[in-house]
Amino acid sequence: MTVRTQRIIMNGVTGRMGYRQHLLRSVLAIRDEGGILLPDGDRIQVEPVLVGRNAEKLAALAAQHGVADWTTDLDEALADETATVYFDAQVTSERKKAILKALAAGKHVYTEKPLAETVEEGLEIAEAGIAAGTINGVVHDKIFLPGLVKLKRLIDSGFFGRILSVRGEFGYWVFEGDWQPAQRPSWNYRAQDGGGMVLDMFCHWNYVFEHLFGRVDAVMAKAVTHVTERWDEHGERYDATADDAAYGIFEIGDTIVSMNSSWATRVERKELVEFHVDGTHGSAVAGLFGCRIQPRERTPKPVWNPDLPTEIDFRSQWDEVPDNQEFTNGFRSQWEAYLKDVDAGRPHPYEFMSAVRGLELVDAGLTSSNEGRRVVLETRTS
Repeated sequence: MTVRTQRIIMNGVTGRMGYRQHLLRSVLAIRDEGGILLPDGDRIQVEPVLVGRNAEKLAALAAQHGVADWTTDLDEALADETATVYFDAQVTSERKKAILKALAAGKHVYTEKPLAETVEEGLEIAEAGIAAGTINGVVHDKIFLPGLVKLKRLIDSGFFGRILSVRGEFGYWVFEGDWQPAQRPSWNYRAQDGGGMVLDMFCHWNYVFEHLFGRVDAVMAKAVTHVTERWDEHGERYDATADDAAYGIFEIGDTIVSMNSSWATRVERKELVEFHVDGTHGSAVAGLFGCRIQPRERTPKPVWNPDLPTEIDFRSQWDEVPDNQEFTNGFRSQWEAYLKDVDAGRPHPYEFMSAVRGLELVDAGLTSSNEGRRVVLETRTS
């Protein structure tokens, strides 16, 4: 058995997502469990190099988790020829500059989304990635979630027949920060810092839609800022300038997808995100973990009567799809897939251009919202 070590420069791991999902639950989990086992019996082991702006926080993280190397100097980290992979979990506004530096240094690049703030910036990064000739990837964590894995299984099996429509609900109440601390960073609610629901979540929805249903042909969307006043991590009041909710209708061939995304909604469903898919032969409701189905043979036959309460317990007539496999953290699953591709020298399927398509949907959604019209995505990136 051969063990090959990938040293990974991890930039932005002092933030919530960078630390919890990428460092703690993915890279460190892989390291502590002996690396990634390959079919031939070899292993890929990982060794993080922590990068950030706050030396005190980096030193504390390194000491807590037994990480040998950290630095506040990105250029110093990129000059290390033994560290061949660069990962970016910074705020969106800082991402382009750092990724371009990493590509110029000949690094493989894996990054959180959005890839950039605009389509033009995304294309610049994608073109630099092609020129560098290294393996690039963008986080597509949601398609690795158990609920969506089960939903994909149903689609591939033909369970739905012809898919007619999809209704998606995402979000929860993010506290304003005055009487309860907000559970998301304040920059998410400032447009000038790269915040906004459309920029954040339309990138997600684009790859989810592509993976499950196909590419988006047209969109109608409305982006709004419901909560205009918030308080930051230091208790200071600020004006929320970014959209905190987006309501969209997406056309994918003959399938209509309506998707509500909001950080100003209170949850009355089983999971924080759910997709209700209706087809001619059956329907399903998939969340982060669960997936419930109702085939046409089990479909009830209600009759509308507003004068009497219904006696049908609709929710009891849905069946839970079994796991049938062991699921790991979605972020870790993609990390392992990406590192296997780097080790094998093959392209990662969820690369920079897939992220640019997400930015194209962001641009179309914002145009639709600003101009109050349906926008056709005529020139989709390959």
